Amino acid sequence: MSSTLIRPVPAGDAVRDEVAPRRRTRISTLPEARWAAAALALFLIALPLYLLGAPAWAWGTLFALTYATGGWEPGWAGLKELRGGTLDVDLLMVVAALGAAAIGQVLDGALLIVIFATSGALEAIATARTADSVRGLLDLAPATATRLGDGGGEETVPTGQLSVGDVVLVRPGERIGADGRVLDGTSEVDQATVTGEPLPVAKETGDEVFAGTLNGTGALRVKVERDASDSVIARIVAMVEEASGTKAPTQLFIEKVEQRYSLGMVAATVALFVLPLVFGAALRPTLLRAMTFMIVASPCAVVLATMPPLLSAIANAGRHGVLVKSAVAMERLGQVDAVALDKTGTLTEGTPRVTEIRPLAGSGLDEDGLLRLAAAAEHPSEHPLARAVVAAARGRDLDIPPVADFGSAPGRGVRATVEGRPVAVGSPARLLNAPAGHPAGVVAGRLEDEGRTAVVVEVDGIPVGVLGIADRLREDAAATVTALAVLTGSAPVLVTGDNPRAAARLAQEAGITDVRAGLLPQDKVAAVRDLERAGRRVLVVGDGVNDAPALAAAHTGIAMGRAGSDLALETADAVVVRDELATIPTALNLSRKARRLVVQNLVVAGAFITGLVVWDLAGTLPLPLGVAGHEGSTVIVGLNGLRLLADAAWRRARVGTAR
Repeated sequence: MSSTLIRPVPAGDAVRDEVAPRRRTRISTLPEARWAAAALALFLIALPLYLLGAPAWAWGTLFALTYATGGWEPGWAGLKELRGGTLDVDLLMVVAALGAAAIGQVLDGALLIVIFATSGALEAIATARTADSVRGLLDLAPATATRLGDGGGEETVPTGQLSVGDVVLVRPGERIGADGRVLDGTSEVDQATVTGEPLPVAKETGDEVFAGTLNGTGALRVKVERDASDSVIARIVAMVEEASGTKAPTQLFIEKVEQRYSLGMVAATVALFVLPLVFGAALRPTLLRAMTFMIVASPCAVVLATMPPLLSAIANAGRHGVLVKSAVAMERLGQVDAVALDKTGTLTEGTPRVTEIRPLAGSGLDEDGLLRLAAAAEHPSEHPLARAVVAAARGRDLDIPPVADFGSAPGRGVRATVEGRPVAVGSPARLLNAPAGHPAGVVAGRLEDEGRTAVVVEVDGIPVGVLGIADRLREDAAATVTALAVLTGSAPVLVTGDNPRAAARLAQEAGITDVRAGLLPQDKVAAVRDLERAGRRVLVVGDGVNDAPALAAAHTGIAMGRAGSDLALETADAVVVRDELATIPTALNLSRKARRLVVQNLVVAGAFITGLVVWDLAGTLPLPLGVAGHEGSTVIVGLNGLRLLADAAWRRARVGTAR
């Protein structure tokens, strides 16, 4: 595993200068995409020539090239499958297209070729993108680390060469190269990629750290406790790949149905051609009947019965900010009956904000005065909490005075001289030296019990106030939770890596009672598996790398688009582009409507195919009438499916207005 996780790199200065390779596959490098594009272009050129009555050599040549470019790859793959004893629908469609051309239905055959070539290209692109995103996750872990020798000497080595027991030096601003435990030093580590926590976490001697997380302003000496192949990042990669593969049984069932249909259709066509000849029938009418059967029995109407409703729903959802990646994903979306929601960046905005300003009695400060001093001291800092304090002051149009003697201590806070007075802003546990029961400690404890991060402000060494900072719930979060509960028949579950108090506070605001907090990525997957074992089809909504395994393991996954990690966006089946939570229940309901239209269309398509096949077998079905019936059923189911393109369909799908 380590060889796939960490790229081999040279030692020394060359290591530092190495540039990470491009990990995103270009669509033009996929042969399926190139052949499908060529087939589509040739078809679009030939179509007007055919309809306008141009010479046959003109459109005939172009249609022939369409057959060749779009059909050779699935045809060749089908022939190789046939050698192994398997007959798939792709080969059958190529044969049906050639059969249509043989009896003069060149346009029908070319259209069939283009449809299947395009479908294969889209599948290849989706597969490549998923592989890209998993490989991109590996870039979270740095390529090199600074290993400390027994004598204190430093050596730059590839992180893949680190072993359990090695000691590495992590400088400020560097990513941690391996899972381990802090031996010495104090810093704050941004580990949102692993746990989803919105704020950096203070780390000191004895605390655990994870590979790929970002060190703050302090230096750390870390003892490696896990091999690269067993790191949290490596396990995330493995879980994404494993969970993605668990969807194969459904695909296996579909392939079995295709195989049986293919064998039955080929056997019936051959029988219709051979048996009458054995009993002395004429060649041409026998061939005509067999080809007519091939046309009317082909599953074009069945394919279109399924695709237009789903594609229309995809297009409609896309116009309203929900990008569903495939027709299969759209269909699965309507099957969910349980929802698991991430907290930070999903139910919340993902940005800490000042929610409470509490000046202490006797300080002589009001809310604006307290916030002004805190913002001045925090202004030079790049810490997320500092940015939140400064943003709050600017939101009140407060002037922020210049400071002198600024200093920052990881895990403690900042100190500065503001208008000639020493001001300190930081953690109550590290900054507050007042005796137990001091008003500042009481206020800070109350805010922390409510799930907020408390920040104490001191002037001249005396506490003058406390600020409460928290990630804010999205405006539409509570309404979305209610709508999802109505649709699925059960209240959503909150799964988060954040601390239990913050999770409980936010869950109460959102109307969620089932809260599972402090979860690592594998714990989120376990929560999804628990729901699945109870017979539920689970929808997971998340945004971070730490959510990707759960997104892949779930029946369906939706990622938040604005701040979502590349891996989450690629792993999910759908993306909420504008982070509008209210669109999720609407998309679910639209998917259910699409699935109902699919059933309607399958009934219509099946009735047409059955009727035409029975007519051809029991009587003499004229070829023009057979083609008209076949194409007529295609048009009917296509138009029925396109009903979901209208904006009115989206409005009706909103929970509470749908009928």
